[in-house]
Amino acid sequence: MADDRVLRVRSLLDTVRAQGRTALTAPEGKVIADAYGIAVPGEELATDVEEAVAHAARFGGPVVMKIVSPDILHKTDAGGVRVGVEGAADVRAAFHEIVANAKAYAADARIEGVQVQELLPQGQEVIVGAVTDPTFGKVVAFGLGGVLVEVLRDVTFRLAPLDADEALSMLDSIRSAEILRGVRGLPAVDRWAIAEQIRRVSRLVADFPEIAEVDLNPVIATPEGAMAADIRVILSAAPAEERRRYTRAEILTSMRRLMQPSSVAVIGASNEPGKIGNSVMRNLIDGGFSGEIHPVNPKADDILGRKAYKSVTDVPGEVDVAVFTIPAQRVAAALEEVGRKRIPNAVLIPSGFAETGEHELQAEIVAIAERHGTRLLGPNIYGYYSTWNDLCATFCTPYDVKGGVALTSQSGGIGMAVLGFARTTKTGVSAIVGLGNKSDLDEDDLLTWFGEDPHTECIAMHLEDLKDGRAFVEAARATVPKKPVVVLKAGRTAAGARAAGSHTGALAGDDAVYDDILRQAGVIRAPGLNDMLEYARALPVLPTPKGDNVVIITGAGGSGVLLSDAVTDNGLSLMEIPPDLDTAFRRFIPPFGAAGNPVDITGGEPPSTYEATIRLGLEDPRIHALVLGYWHTIVTPPMVFAELTARVVAEFRERGVEKPVVASLAGDVEVEEACQYLYERGVVAYPYTTEKPVAVLGAKYRWARAAERLRAAGSSAVAEDGRALGGGS
Repeated sequence: MADDRVLRVRSLLDTVRAQGRTALTAPEGKVIADAYGIAVPGEELATDVEEAVAHAARFGGPVVMKIVSPDILHKTDAGGVRVGVEGAADVRAAFHEIVANAKAYAADARIEGVQVQELLPQGQEVIVGAVTDPTFGKVVAFGLGGVLVEVLRDVTFRLAPLDADEALSMLDSIRSAEILRGVRGLPAVDRWAIAEQIRRVSRLVADFPEIAEVDLNPVIATPEGAMAADIRVILSAAPAEERRRYTRAEILTSMRRLMQPSSVAVIGASNEPGKIGNSVMRNLIDGGFSGEIHPVNPKADDILGRKAYKSVTDVPGEVDVAVFTIPAQRVAAALEEVGRKRIPNAVLIPSGFAETGEHELQAEIVAIAERHGTRLLGPNIYGYYSTWNDLCATFCTPYDVKGGVALTSQSGGIGMAVLGFARTTKTGVSAIVGLGNKSDLDEDDLLTWFGEDPHTECIAMHLEDLKDGRAFVEAARATVPKKPVVVLKAGRTAAGARAAGSHTGALAGDDAVYDDILRQAGVIRAPGLNDMLEYARALPVLPTPKGDNVVIITGAGGSGVLLSDAVTDNGLSLMEIPPDLDTAFRRFIPPFGAAGNPVDITGGEPPSTYEATIRLGLEDPRIHALVLGYWHTIVTPPMVFAELTARVVAEFRERGVEKPVVASLAGDVEVEEACQYLYERGVVAYPYTTEKPVAVLGAKYRWARAAERLRAAGSSAVAEDGRALGGGS
């Protein structure tokens, strides 16, 4: 049966293509709907007015009449739709009016007739569709129809194909999800029927890659079912280019030699200060790289005290990485030599390729590299750092503080911001990698490597686009259960208004698709550069929470209110304090303080009150995370607060009680030193802000949910904005 279905659709699509068309007519859409079990109302094609009358009579009630023309895609715009037509006289009048409007709209349009369609009952309008996203490929969309989808753009996306549970999760992933469950006396709709429409559309576009867009708009959902009033299908104008794919084993093999090389050649190495080739050589040598360093320069015999070679092919033994510091025009010839030497990785620092319009030059080096099996990092990059191997292969400032954070960026400027932040905050890194034009190696290659790298605890990536969104999602899903992945996607507010032939296509702005699919992959999306860096710095410091219950302990009521707002904004749950715990807290706070949540101990309390309440928060197993609000007073100075907090947290961790603790410190400049002291001892603390500490706690929770660390503790798996995590889609 499935084979017959595919054959029917294949025959139809081949016919449409042979006619030079990309848009299917309504009757052709009905053929596809019937083949895939997409529920649509009864309909017939009328080629003349009397046929229209006969078809309408058979349906026995009001009908919808629509123009059928391969040249008129948007029927409503052409005045080619009439709804609620009933009776022979009205059918005749509507037929003539629709045809006349169509001819006036497009005089040369081929008119095949008028579609007479059964009028669907009143119900909730929703939209179901699929688009071909340039990053993620086939993507299905769901949202409420009518004004909500037009004005609010309340739509969610998933990768196609998806199963029934994943389809059902989409219904809970829109902001207006409650409407589908029934509100203000309206009945709930048949959710499974909607999910089945979504699933079948996803299967259709997965089976036929040449289908660019599918639009079921509107789908009328009732308690008894869900039926598409209209189906629009658009074919792509040309087949998509296939990207070369590498297996996981191949990626890990080449990445291991890139990030843990034993031998590096610098092509274009120089003795002249101020040259990139000199800077890279100095960083490699001064950084303490223990492997072999081979300068390559046809005009020198010795560079910085090391033997220089005329060509990389003259270098003895195996070379793991060739770092290019020569002008773009000379890269292709040198890359041929790298390929003949069978060097697995080429790091292309030079600019002057696709970013300046030299697409052919970039295509040439990619072809050379593929022919020889050499992977390319860049071009147009600052290089890369692999700190655990004392490798500083860059012309920028060196950095050697080893730690667990891997950072990547497409931009050199962002890369240097990363470097400065790491140095200022003493954030230890496992690697900093520039990606530039991403002619070959990209985020999914790095993510695959960092996911397995024992030195890396958290991965943070700045990106402007993804070359292969599906490969990235696959790598993220393999990595997230083990360690957090933070992404800063640039271009968040850019209009996603590429030309689209369907309503769904118009709604699928680039960022909307990125947002949903990155969330489904378990990636933590950072709203800004500083957020990405702070998340990356904080997540390895914070223990993984075991449940959702967050308690605020504060010395200032105002801070407590702001911290409460931040908890809500970040999708966290303020614990409802049970009576026995409320009584326990009240024993330590003055009568004019406030128990509940936040626990307000007031600003005039001595260090002992802070210590007692923090101890209680750590002792009670029902509390899963603490947010501390400190107010600078002479009674409890900042460093006194910092020292007692760090001491108590360390004591409990020694006893095996590990809970995330974050702190907001309000006060004079001394709170800056106190925050640094706390951070270095495992309490994520910030001065002058109530938002930032809770934001990083929220990021830790988002990762814990995506990695399913909370489910084992019986907590709900609800995403940060109230959306379900989507069954792995």
